[in-house]
Amino acid sequence: MPETKLYRFLRAVIADIFTVWFKELKSVFSDAGVIIFFLVVPFGYPLLYSYMYHNEMVREVPMVVVDQNRSSLSRDFIRRIDGTPDVHVVSRCTEVSEGQELMHRRQAYGILLIPEDFSRNIARGEQSTVSLYSDMSSMLFYKAMLTASTDVSMKMGKEIQVRNLGNVTLTQGDRATTPAGYDWVPMFNPQVGFGSAMVPAILILIIQQTLLLGVGMLTGTSRNHANRTFPLEFGHHHFIGSLRIVTGKALCYFMIYAPVCAWVLRGVPSIFDFPMVGHPGQIMLFLLPYLLSAIFFAITLAGVIRDRETPMLIFVFTSVPLLFLAGVSWPQAAIPEGWKWFSYLFPSTFGIQGFLKLSTMGADLHQIRFEYIALWVQTFVFFITACISYHFVITGNKLKRLRAMRMLKRINLIR
Repeated sequence: MPETKLYRFLRAVIADIFTVWFKELKSVFSDAGVIIFFLVVPFGYPLLYSYMYHNEMVREVPMVVVDQNRSSLSRDFIRRIDGTPDVHVVSRCTEVSEGQELMHRRQAYGILLIPEDFSRNIARGEQSTVSLYSDMSSMLFYKAMLTASTDVSMKMGKEIQVRNLGNVTLTQGDRATTPAGYDWVPMFNPQVGFGSAMVPAILILIIQQTLLLGVGMLTGTSRNHANRTFPLEFGHHHFIGSLRIVTGKALCYFMIYAPVCAWVLRGVPSIFDFPMVGHPGQIMLFLLPYLLSAIFFAITLAGVIRDRETPMLIFVFTSVPLLFLAGVSWPQAAIPEGWKWFSYLFPSTFGIQGFLKLSTMGADLHQIRFEYIALWVQTFVFFITACISYHFVITGNKLKRLRAMRMLKRINLIR
């Protein structure tokens, strides 16, 4: 009867899916490297990174000044920078090489170079350039020194403009130098902290990249060992279809990464008091397509991975570019149009933008419908590409088996 055949078919499909799920789960917890990238890294690395930038900002960063001008104006510039809460001038040198030596000894983290023509250019009404060289081992050091130098230079520039106007009152000078006043109110990050701005984006990227590492390592290991046929095979003639394989594997990874996402995106920000103003229910609804798209994206790439080491290379060479392409550490408006379209190939682009708007800016799903719909589209597309990838692998395995059987028959006939 049709009902009986349909029932048997559905039962076989469900049984195959759960068989793949069980075998994949067993493979995950029998591989120490995969356990590290699936559990240890997602649970430990966010704590380490959040702890590094938990202070949000640093004060009294040691800096060296190379004063080649040695004038009263340059000394006033140095005195004002040293008076800011962000920077502490530890030494005044005459050559850049002396400052470099102090940086090598970790006695300073930046060099401020005042050129020889500094005061002369200002006296002529020309622009003078002050150069800042920073140790980029920490963005907090660079931010502190750049902020202090910029604030002092703008304030001194305003005073020089007022002085050049001649005999004017202080009010007239302010109006002449600043005709349109403004109040700077940083929204969603009132302390202007690096951690609040960057760490949530990095946490989203960690989920995608660790999935890529773990799934790729499982695939590379199964291809490197002849006794573990890829993909799963049962008996001598029955192969599980690509749809069932992808569904079973995705179910396994989703079960593992659901608590990982809860820890990375809710637990860690709560521990370090990062801004989390979004509604938890809407954040969970948003993370559902992101996690699914990241899983199917990893499975798709795993179809072309041949060894265990390839995912590590992919991780190293894509993590930083993907963070820049997401439009967080680099302004999205400054990204060329071609690179912007290229970034749409990765779930992290929409995941980072949508999560930041939900968690730190107080948006709702309606306001991020572009990112939300894009993630569901990626989920569907990557599911199809993952099935196609596994279909070609299954076809290749069948051809290899037929060739091996023909070769054995020929050997037996010769004997």
